[in-house]
Amino acid sequence: MNALHVERVGHGPALLLLHGWAMHGGVFAPLVTALAAHFEIIRVDLPGHGGSRDSALPLALDAVADALVELLDASSRALVVGWSLGGLLAMTLAARHPSRLRGLGLIAASPRFVAAADWPDGMDGRVFAQFGAELGRDYRGTLDRFLMLEAQGSAQLRDELRFLRDALFARGEPAPRALHEGLHLLQSSDLRALLPALPMPSLWLAGRRDRLVSPRAMQAAAALAPGARFQQFDHAGHAPFLTEPAAVAGALTAFAAECPP
Repeated sequence: MNALHVERVGHGPALLLLHGWAMHGGVFAPLVTALAAHFEIIRVDLPGHGGSRDSALPLALDAVADALVELLDASSRALVVGWSLGGLLAMTLAARHPSRLRGLGLIAASPRFVAAADWPDGMDGRVFAQFGAELGRDYRGTLDRFLMLEAQGSAQLRDELRFLRDALFARGEPAPRALHEGLHLLQSSDLRALLPALPMPSLWLAGRRDRLVSPRAMQAAAALAPGARFQQFDHAGHAPFLTEPAAVAGALTAFAAECPP
């Protein structure tokens, strides 16, 4: 079965939220509270995660992007916002189905997560390889170490880490297959070539203290996309929507008001 778990709340223009590795749509709860008065929020659990744990759909960029577009109303265009791994899927959706979107938002996401000679601000690819190698030996411990990496740098580290830990298994354990597929995407994807051709505006939201996605990498990515804007949250790490949900919601609402209808 390829069906994905979907939640819809609020009224207004459609806003599709895509979560990060090992998580599910529930992680956006603080942001949804701040946005539901302005948008119809569509939260999707990605394949192998949360309520989509048993979905047979592979966690592959093109396959998931094509499944996501089927969730959108064909009579109007939506905003898509991806956090971390979800950002790769949001960019792919924007590139494959540009006529269905009016804006692209990225939160702590990059078209290329790992460093290269021409991409110095990416992460060391061995970090993702190590997480993959450790999953089989210590599944829960490996996920907890990833959460700690996500929370590092946040001005509210303890509260943020507690929220992430509580959310992690709130909808069941993510499938090991999907976790390995997600790590592979983080380690191997390079979507920089897609950015110059994007026909819709984009908003790049970074946490200044992020230990996973450098704000400099997000600035460099924004420079590749026409109609792009970069904004940094000084007290946030990898999850600005947890540290400063009202400010992130305000940035997204202002961005939406400037996007084509």
